[in-house]
Amino acid sequence: MKVSTKETVKFEEAMQQLEEIVTKLERGDVPLEEALDQFQKGVALSKVCKETLQNAEKTLTKIVDENGEETIFENAEGTE
Repeated sequence: MKVSTKETVKFEEAMQQLEEIVTKLERGDVPLEEALDQFQKGVALSKVCKETLQNAEKTLTKIVDENGEETIFENAEGTE
């Protein structure tokens, strides 16, 4: 399995690769060296996914006001 670099891997591809690694490791029949290699690839993929989600969250929490300025969207709990 080839792990793409952070710049080229799409979130969905990273998640799919991560799921494949987890499935393979859960079977338990992977030699130790390969399991360690797969684990390291999984950690790298999880970092890519985490960063992608954090960036998406930052983008989604910004709103543009009527003057065209970006402001942080604040959750208005209890104002419904």
